[in-house]
Amino acid sequence: MSARFYPVALDLAGKRCLVVGGGAVAQRKVQALLDCGAAVTVIAPAVTAGIKRRAVQGGVHWEERPYRPGDLDGFFLVISATDEPGVNARVASEAREKGLLINAVDHPELCNFVVPATLHRGDLTIAISSGGKSPALVARLRRELETLVGPEYGVLADLLGALRPRVKDSIPDAAGRERFWQSVLDSDILELIRRGQAVTARCQIEEMLVLWPKDR
Repeated sequence: MSARFYPVALDLAGKRCLVVGGGAVAQRKVQALLDCGAAVTVIAPAVTAGIKRRAVQGGVHWEERPYRPGDLDGFFLVISATDEPGVNARVASEAREKGLLINAVDHPELCNFVVPATLHRGDLTIAISSGGKSPALVARLRRELETLVGPEYGVLADLLGALRPRVKDSIPDAAGRERFWQSVLDSDILELIRRGQAVTARCQIEEMLVLWPKDR
């Protein structure tokens, strides 16, 4: 049985992250890292127009050359996205020696983490992974989830997050808070948001909180 990956969400804000490679796959990885607030460096002799534009704008530091041993010093996370297996293997080997997080695209045997497919609805993120076994299956599941989880879920997540401190103050017991939130989710709150009535939804949750028995 192969090792099972431990699912985790990383805070990359301000973290130095390296992408080795400059093609279309590397560009997608760069954008995903930037979306998380990472400080991104790209090492590659040539890059896509998108990466070059980011570098000119100052959003990415591009070193226009091949990877060399020692390039990984000072980085928190490394992604090797070249089309040269030998380069990917050398990058992964150095990263493991230095105790860094390493993902070698299309080479799960070289990785100590894999990047799941993600569906974003505001701050709500759904991640799907097969542990590197079947990207096609993961992509299909993501497409199916896109139709099931609409943008209203992102609005709902923001609303529940905004009210969370008040609920915590009003219902000190963790089990009681769990029952309250389940009651909210079982109500018509989501349908109200779907109809564009987010303010009404918030008022309804606040009313439920006022009426909620404190000893329940």
